[in-house]
Amino acid sequence: MTITARTTARSFVTPVRQAYGALGLWTPRRWATALAAAVPSALLLGLPTDLIPNPVFGREIPPTWWSYPVFALSALLAGLLIATYVRTGRPRERATRLGSAGAVLSFLAVGCPVCNKLVLLALGTSGALTIWAPLQPALAVASLALLTVATVRRLAGEIACPAPAAA
Repeated sequence: MTITARTTARSFVTPVRQAYGALGLWTPRRWATALAAAVPSALLLGLPTDLIPNPVFGREIPPTWWSYPVFALSALLAGLLIATYVRTGRPRERATRLGSAGAVLSFLAVGCPVCNKLVLLALGTSGALTIWAPLQPALAVASLALLTVATVRRLAGEIACPAPAAA
């Protein structure tokens, strides 16, 4: 059996359709949970990276233009992902660590390259600017991909194999 582009595209589109269908079944409680989780996610990502201006944290290097969309999408996806853990009575796919990895990568992607102590220790200031900073857009893409895959898997698992609710 050969794998064709059509088969590959179908295997990608089906879970996305199922995930979209699962969102249509969400109750107001789950949407409220998604919003309630997105706000602290945004604060946890935005405050220490100084994308949300505050008196405690600062940046040596101003944020790049793409930091704000990555920040917003990361918070939104984290809120949706967290809301998938609200009990509904339907079976779901086993939890994975993709969402956690995506959240950590988001933090590393939008953070100031010379404010990250680990990067400074490993690469120094010039290495942080010449090696780490150019890698941050790739980290941003990877983080959004991991958060998206984790969210789609959790949502598609709600539709893919529903079992009757327990009596």
